[in-house]
Amino acid sequence: MIFQIKTLSKNPNWAPQLHSRETMGGAGRSRTQRKHFRQNRQNVWKRSKSDPDPSSLSSDKPQTTHWTPFETQNPSFDSYYKEQRIVDPQEWEQFVAILRTPLPASFRINSSSQFADDIRSQLENDFVHSLRAEVVEGGETEAIRPLAWYPGNFAWHSNFSRMELRKNQTLERFHEFLKLENEIGNITRQEAVSMVPPLFLDVHPDHFVLDMCAAPGSKTFQLLEIIHQSTKAGSLPDGMVIANDLDVQRCNLLIHQTKRMCTANLIVTNHEAQHFPGCRLNKNKNYEKMESDHNIHQLVFDRVLCDVPCSGDGTLRKAPDMWRKWNSGMGQGLHSLQVLIAMRGLSLLKVGGRMVYSTCSMNPIENEAVVAEVLRRCGGSVELVDVSSELPQLIRRPGLKRWKVYDKGSWFVSSKDVPKFRRSVILSSMFPSGIRYQDLGDSNCNADTGDDITSVVNGKAEDGIEALENPVMSESAEASNFPLEHCMRIMPHDQNTGAFFIAVLQKVSPLPALLEKPSTIIDEPNVEPPNHSLEDAQTPQINSSETTLEEVLAVPEENVNDNIYNTEDLEVITCEEQNSEEAKEPHNAENTEKKVPGKRKLQSQGKWRGVDPVLFFKDEAVINSIKDFYGIDERFPFNGRLVTRNSDMSHVKRIYYVSKSVKDILGLNFSVGQQLKITSVGLKMFERQTAREGSSAPCAFRISSEGLPIILPFITKQIVHASPVDFKHLLQDKDVKFTDFADAQFGEKAANLLPGCCVVIMAKASTVATESFEVDESTIAIGCWRGRARLSVMVTAMDCQEMLERLLIRLDTEKGSSGHVGKLSDDVGGEVQPVQELNDKNDDDVKAAVS
Repeated sequence: MIFQIKTLSKNPNWAPQLHSRETMGGAGRSRTQRKHFRQNRQNVWKRSKSDPDPSSLSSDKPQTTHWTPFETQNPSFDSYYKEQRIVDPQEWEQFVAILRTPLPASFRINSSSQFADDIRSQLENDFVHSLRAEVVEGGETEAIRPLAWYPGNFAWHSNFSRMELRKNQTLERFHEFLKLENEIGNITRQEAVSMVPPLFLDVHPDHFVLDMCAAPGSKTFQLLEIIHQSTKAGSLPDGMVIANDLDVQRCNLLIHQTKRMCTANLIVTNHEAQHFPGCRLNKNKNYEKMESDHNIHQLVFDRVLCDVPCSGDGTLRKAPDMWRKWNSGMGQGLHSLQVLIAMRGLSLLKVGGRMVYSTCSMNPIENEAVVAEVLRRCGGSVELVDVSSELPQLIRRPGLKRWKVYDKGSWFVSSKDVPKFRRSVILSSMFPSGIRYQDLGDSNCNADTGDDITSVVNGKAEDGIEALENPVMSESAEASNFPLEHCMRIMPHDQNTGAFFIAVLQKVSPLPALLEKPSTIIDEPNVEPPNHSLEDAQTPQINSSETTLEEVLAVPEENVNDNIYNTEDLEVITCEEQNSEEAKEPHNAENTEKKVPGKRKLQSQGKWRGVDPVLFFKDEAVINSIKDFYGIDERFPFNGRLVTRNSDMSHVKRIYYVSKSVKDILGLNFSVGQQLKITSVGLKMFERQTAREGSSAPCAFRISSEGLPIILPFITKQIVHASPVDFKHLLQDKDVKFTDFADAQFGEKAANLLPGCCVVIMAKASTVATESFEVDESTIAIGCWRGRARLSVMVTAMDCQEMLERLLIRLDTEKGSSGHVGKLSDDVGGEVQPVQELNDKNDDDVKAAVS
């Protein structure tokens, strides 16, 4: 893999723009890889002011900086995909025409949000009608509409591009609505086709889910929505999500996206996806059970989302700058990495579990070829699932059974046609049959003589692609013997979207063992993995029938010097070993000695460079003071659920709360030497008061806004109910004297609270005299500070604005209005402040999400 990338990178035109969600190596793995990661695609249809006009670069013209449109044509692109037959010839013009138009904006309502039904109702009863006049002539008949294939009308398609939303003054109210709700977390701006893969995972609330290449986090957020969707107030689902990404900066973007979910069921990690730790514990050794109902001996998952890095040409409508950069080598350079990530995902998947492999590329080398190679290596233990009956209203096309491979002006229909000197770049796994080079006799091999090949179409130039006169896939081209028609291709012109590829895989038995030849696979469905000690394990025997592929990934002979394989108990390290992320860790004693396959020293706790340690918080004095001050019911599970990221327990600033499933995984991670590099975990529940605030407060910690919904049903002290009028007054003014409340009884109750943090719940009636303290999913509450003479709201101005708008809509609905909400400033005597847009140069997807 690494050798191939460096070879391809010698071509100055080869500049893949990685779709995501993970780069091709760790810090320091390759300057080429890091360079391409930094060259993020532009998510706009205008050129930066700093980009010169290409026509002005000639010697006889002065350089100008005026705007010029992107070039939306690429002859190589046209020739390549015509030859691959991804669409019928009669559809070609329609296909490329829509690729040259901006992508319409789309978004998804957070179905687990407290206000999900309110937002959906506002879209259906307000914006659908108010935006009807903005329909563009020749476009769709509806300005916004729900996506028919997404359950519950929770996903919406807009007939406006992101730029139109920003520039069109008549769309200002709708644009402000999208920005506010997105920042709060009630909606997520997300490309429509990007919403599809999580739906085919069939996630249940009790599932353990791994998102292998998760940044920027839209799909992770969607998985968390599904897990939380059926939970009640004060309860947490049994399942959890681990969201992983290689780059630390992209992990920060992922954390920014997912923190809006306010979940205790998420762990964010920072690993190479193809080397994600298995955290296997020797079953014969005892470890702290942490009150788990079941000992967890290995980190395995019910569901795995494998949305791999790809060339990303399915995003041309969103990133038109890709037109000039595209070439066929982009997909070939990522093929091996994609296979490795998919194989690692399957090795971490439980038997009976489901994995979705997806890309936003149209290239069969990154799609069907990867799926075929994975099925080939797994030898019947993994099946390709036919999901054609699921989401019937989603228009999708079957996967390809035939495709070709292009290299340096030539088309190859079979691996036997590839000259020997190109076999390090054009891998046998890229072809439908996957016949390995070592299985071919010399008579079928082409010598390094440059002789013409009859089954190869020769091009005119190394970087150009010459199309056949009749671009029909030759019947002599290889066809895969796997049911690749069960894969799905989503094409842009079918339903006005981007392009996407999705394959659903199910693990029906343990992955097969290996014989002496790594390419030979036998089926041992009932073989249990051997119990190797993590400290003194002996080297497993590769030719043993008891060795499963979960321990030793299938290593094709042709790639053995190009790829790094890292499994739980065996590491096959090549000459590139010094570039791995583990080799860069200064605190890992393993780096100072030669690596021995089968042996691994435990990672010292909290020694991940640049990452704060994860520690269980067990200070009983602090915990008891919090319980007593807020009157927290004993039914609330505190034991083992509190963690902190501060190694100095005497100066802990924040205390995080984790679900039982996350607690169990943390316990396992501690037991195996903290192999997981955790960048974020849990839900911020308590935060230390500042010196000024805490000087008069009996309790040193306040309840955070994020954690309030979880603990609210269990609080018996420091809690009061306000009438809708007084609650609205608090949201508007942020700071209200006790004597200024409309309900004098409420002001008196607030004055009788102890100084410090308190909770104000909006009553369901105009009076609070007989108001019960029952909390359900519809309860609206905020954290406040009880000062000497007033209550002060302790939530952000944006949260106040959102709650106030929801309150106004509900009040209007109760009065029998149509649900239409006018200018917020007209109702509350103030102006709606625009949401500040993120200015993150590293990820246009996240930047667009709030703009």
